[in-house]
Amino acid sequence: MPEFGTDDIRAGVAAGLIDEAQAAGLIAIANKRLGYRQNMGAEDEPFELFKGFSEIFVTVGLGILYGGFMSVAVLTQSLAAVAAISAVLTVLFAFYFTLKRRMTLPSIGLAIVFAVSVAVLAGSFLIDFGADPSVIVYRVLAVSAIGASAMLGYFRKFRVPFAMFLFGIFGAGAAISIAGIVAPESIFATAFMRSAEGVFDISRNPTMAWTMLIFGLLAFLGGMYFDTRDPYRISRLSACGFWLHILAAPAIVNVVALSLLNLDGTMGYGLATLALFVIAIVALVIDRRSFLTAGIAYIGIILAWALGSDSGSGWSISLTLLLMGAFITALGTWWVQLRAVLMRRLPAFPFKNRLPPFQEAL
Repeated sequence: MPEFGTDDIRAGVAAGLIDEAQAAGLIAIANKRLGYRQNMGAEDEPFELFKGFSEIFVTVGLGILYGGFMSVAVLTQSLAAVAAISAVLTVLFAFYFTLKRRMTLPSIGLAIVFAVSVAVLAGSFLIDFGADPSVIVYRVLAVSAIGASAMLGYFRKFRVPFAMFLFGIFGAGAAISIAGIVAPESIFATAFMRSAEGVFDISRNPTMAWTMLIFGLLAFLGGMYFDTRDPYRISRLSACGFWLHILAAPAIVNVVALSLLNLDGTMGYGLATLALFVIAIVALVIDRRSFLTAGIAYIGIILAWALGSDSGSGWSISLTLLLMGAFITALGTWWVQLRAVLMRRLPAFPFKNRLPPFQEAL
């Protein structure tokens, strides 16, 4: 489709489709988007935690304030009441710091406090840790569902991208609870007691591993939903996608890599290498470095195995670090160029034109 430009907007005014005020607004929006993208640079993946030290100062103040609330909870032994008051005050603060002042870091802090307050409030009524574990897991699922619903409503009202991350955290809690309901032994698996690796190994703890893999794929689809709505990554939709990808990447990479690495012999390492290569391709296509970042540890494991460092000798460890550092540095340095070559060679596929542009990368 040809580029839609200012002349087309003027033609729309001449045809009576839009008036001059609407045309001026459209041109202003277009210039703002174009200028932001050009000034941002081709290699940037937008990420913002705060805009200035004033936000840090306000966040510190809010942290001290909520620390006072926690001390009141301890003194009064009324955790539910304090959590309810905290949730209400958080919403009131968000109306000012988020909607009016548009402050990023305080908004993130308030979203965290709201999530914790809702979880504590729901948990204080629903969870009795002295109850039978088979009952507790259902109640944890209920708390997770309440928390996820609350964070979804919080996001719809205040449009804080980080709220989607907290929504995903509650979603992960729900996924773990479902795994515990389907197979109670999956949470307390012997493999988990020995090491955390067993939780994500499909052969040793299939229920938990498959559940987390499905959760990761759903988080990935959620991230792609936001990404395709903002391919130039200049709005908060892109930030929402970023936080969901942060959740999706570890869930997917951990299950896939650990399940393959735990296979006996060379085949496991070979398949894990192939899986990480596919993950790297996906990361390049969607232009999200988080997926490959989640696999860095496993790249190191494969390199260590390839160099024969099972004995843990100093030279093997040093060579592993040098090779892994060189690989990651090179990939980060030529990320844009590699992505442009890859995207140009890939055939057309659904939503390819909704991904971040690559023609201007070279």
